[in-house]
Amino acid sequence: MKTLVCVLACMCVSSYSLPPDKMHAFHIIKTRSIDLNNAHGLVMETRLEKTVEPTGYRLELEPYLEDAVFKGHVSINVTWLENTDEVSLHCAHEIEITESEVKAYMPSDSKELLKIPIKKMSTDPKKPILTLRLEKTVPKSSVGFLNFSFKGNMQTSSTEAFFKTTYVTEESDRIVAATQFRPNNARRMFPCFDEPAYKTPFELSVVRPRSMVALSNTAVARTEDINGEPNAVWDHFERTPPMSTFTLGLVIADLKQLGESTLYKDDNGNNIELRVWGRPEYLQALEGVNEKLAQVFAEVANFWQVPLPLTKLDIVALPNYQGNKPADNWGLIVFKESDVSSRGLLQLAAELSYEWLGALATPAWWSDAHINKALVGYLAAEIAFKINNGLEMEGKWPMTVLYSLYYEFSKRYPHSRITGMKQETACTKIELLFRMFNYTIGGDTFKKGVWLLMEARKFKTFTGDDIWNALNAAAENFHKKPTYIDVKTVAKSWIEKDRLPLITVNRNYETNSAMVTQKVYLRERPHDVPDAAKMLWWVPLVVARSDNFDFTNTTPADWMKNQRELKLVNMPDNDHFIIVNPEEIAPFPVNYDKDNWNLISAYLQSENRTNIPELTRAKLLHDAWNLAYAGQLSFATAFNMTLFLKHEQHHLVWDPVFTMIDHVGRHICCGIYDKFHAYVRILLTPLYKELIKDVRENEENWHKNLRSASRRFLCRAGYAPCVREAQEQFAVWLNAPNPDEGNPISNQYLCPVFQWGTQKEWDFGLQRVINFPPSRKQSERTYLLKTLAGCPIDEIKIQKLLNITILEGNGNFTETDLFLIFSMLTGSSQGYTALFHFLNNNWDTLKEKFASKTNTWDNLITSATSEFKTQAGLELVSNLYVAHQGEFGSAEHIIEKSMRNIREEAKWSAENLPVIEKWLDNYLNNADDKDDQYIRKFQ
Repeated sequence: MKTLVCVLACMCVSSYSLPPDKMHAFHIIKTRSIDLNNAHGLVMETRLEKTVEPTGYRLELEPYLEDAVFKGHVSINVTWLENTDEVSLHCAHEIEITESEVKAYMPSDSKELLKIPIKKMSTDPKKPILTLRLEKTVPKSSVGFLNFSFKGNMQTSSTEAFFKTTYVTEESDRIVAATQFRPNNARRMFPCFDEPAYKTPFELSVVRPRSMVALSNTAVARTEDINGEPNAVWDHFERTPPMSTFTLGLVIADLKQLGESTLYKDDNGNNIELRVWGRPEYLQALEGVNEKLAQVFAEVANFWQVPLPLTKLDIVALPNYQGNKPADNWGLIVFKESDVSSRGLLQLAAELSYEWLGALATPAWWSDAHINKALVGYLAAEIAFKINNGLEMEGKWPMTVLYSLYYEFSKRYPHSRITGMKQETACTKIELLFRMFNYTIGGDTFKKGVWLLMEARKFKTFTGDDIWNALNAAAENFHKKPTYIDVKTVAKSWIEKDRLPLITVNRNYETNSAMVTQKVYLRERPHDVPDAAKMLWWVPLVVARSDNFDFTNTTPADWMKNQRELKLVNMPDNDHFIIVNPEEIAPFPVNYDKDNWNLISAYLQSENRTNIPELTRAKLLHDAWNLAYAGQLSFATAFNMTLFLKHEQHHLVWDPVFTMIDHVGRHICCGIYDKFHAYVRILLTPLYKELIKDVRENEENWHKNLRSASRRFLCRAGYAPCVREAQEQFAVWLNAPNPDEGNPISNQYLCPVFQWGTQKEWDFGLQRVINFPPSRKQSERTYLLKTLAGCPIDEIKIQKLLNITILEGNGNFTETDLFLIFSMLTGSSQGYTALFHFLNNNWDTLKEKFASKTNTWDNLITSATSEFKTQAGLELVSNLYVAHQGEFGSAEHIIEKSMRNIREEAKWSAENLPVIEKWLDNYLNNADDKDDQYIRKFQ
């Protein structure tokens, strides 16, 4: 049997097909990770019948680069799992099979290799499946070969499957050939069993031009000349470890290695050569990548503790590669050039992690791709933080993705019912679940769980359940969870819902206890979503308390076991607050009784506020404002939570504030508009003054971004120094001899001038749009038009723009421009109110003008009627509807929907705007800081 295995592994097939019609005689032509976006469709893909399984591939490939065609031969070692006279495998319709052959050793006589005649070979017209119907039944346990010669065309319109692309140098055009087989594109190059579970060794040989480099999963074992072809050679690569077809990789290009290889060895058994490749002209831009690769690889390898069974790993900066993600083949990772040269670590850490979780251990089916990507994403972020404290993320992970998740899952219809977005948010949620388990069972236990998974599933496949079960086993072994907690059960309670819970904590200060309840977190009104009352989660309740601060203890005080409410006992007295879910350990917001909120607010205003870590300070702000917006908390309490910001400098804490100013600002009506602006100015001025004291050329990105954001919001609120600076800069353009040649000032100055500046300045901007030369970048004109429409808050400017673009029909404005103007006007109450009055006052003219342009008409009705938030706004829209009922045409359902939405918003405004105004009045009357630097009226 040992001899038989050796024969099967080393057998060389000598039969070749004739060259494709377009091929020249010479090979050197003389004349010239699983993608998550595809995962949803792949889940439904028909699986192959399990009658045979591959045990090895011998693949020979002859690409003709200039013609973008190829021919090849593959010999697939197979074992029959059933008695059958049919064999099915994957082969794309565009691949032409020129020869086929089946041979087998029968169990009754394993010495003789028998040729099994093929009765019929057919391809499913709807699926890329090739079926061989044999003359006789092959018995179960037989071993043998499927031999195919084939030819096909390389992809030239995309960089997927086996593709060809070109790039230009000073000397000539250069050709690049490479593969990107994720998720299931190997079948587009050769017949194969193209499913993740079929993990087998590959022996690859490829013809390449002598002047080019060929790289694959393993090192080149030998290079062989080709008789009669002095400019081409065969490269024969070393046999790979068992792997899935989608991890097979190949690159043929004019590449040069960056510096020397790095030899990485460790006590875990890794002994691997790390190499970086790029085109010669780009190597200078890759300086430092070898060191970065060595550093990140060491951290990733140290985490996994299981050696990669590879002798080399190549990182390639491939010119003109356009893939959405790198081609993370085993031992050969292909990046866009800019991704390799960037200083970030996160993507590199993720791609290196895929070498273990993805290649060494592989998701069993595409339905497990999300959990694979989520675990890799979480580990990559942890590694990036370990190396440089998450510098490229500015320390914001996981807050940025978590806030997005809160926002998306609190909508009435998450993801807008878009499948691709649903896949991404599902993956993000699972990534945060891994973070939750890392905290609740402990980091060391979490690692041990992942190691258990890898040891059990290396060279095999795994499912999501395998991951959860491994974490559960580790937690049990090290007594890191209550016996009633099952990691898989907890995880599924989160994964199976497109929602998140809101946890509400009501303390009883007399009994030192707290009643904790859970319900669906809904921010977008109305809140009547289906099955909301039935949704429950397994929720870890980690509690921090001010009578014994310890933010390092992340063991849950208790778990909500899929239950509506739970009582916590032994809580502190009424002088001390508690914080549930500090550091956003799990993805859920938390509400408290008013007294606990007040205790937290008072503490944050004290000198001891930094005892609460910045991530938790940010959470408290974010939760308070969003809960108020959702109608779950008084806005007076939410605004009180911002009082400590006059002393706050950390960018993480400020990050959610700007979003909340924007969201709440959109709901502020004209009556309290000036008061809200005054609040914003008083809130932001101390921060901005501090930030402009320290402007350095090499300052951190977060410092620049925080200064830019605070300045932008101050300008929007009428901060006089900002407006004056913008007008001074704008004067340079205003006085330019040829103003249409280009904008000599930064875009940041446009909005303050158009919002608070003179009519003359705004008119000047409008003329620049009208006179915009076609030779300039149209994106500059688009930005200018956006600010002209979206920034003004006085109706005169807005009405003038609408008169010129619509009533006068100025030929310089297109229908696309109108859509842009309408969209920008919906950003402020002044904008959409002015648009409504324009529609109401010019109804007959507009109805006639857009009679044949239903898209424009529908867009106008939507923008002019859908954004009102108050009862007064509802009356305006309702009166318009009654006055012109039956005249809305295609937009009839639009205005009806607008009225339904405004009714909900009007309820919100009636409940909250008086509270906000009362708080603002009290705040402005008692503010220590003087608000004497603002634009009081339009100039």
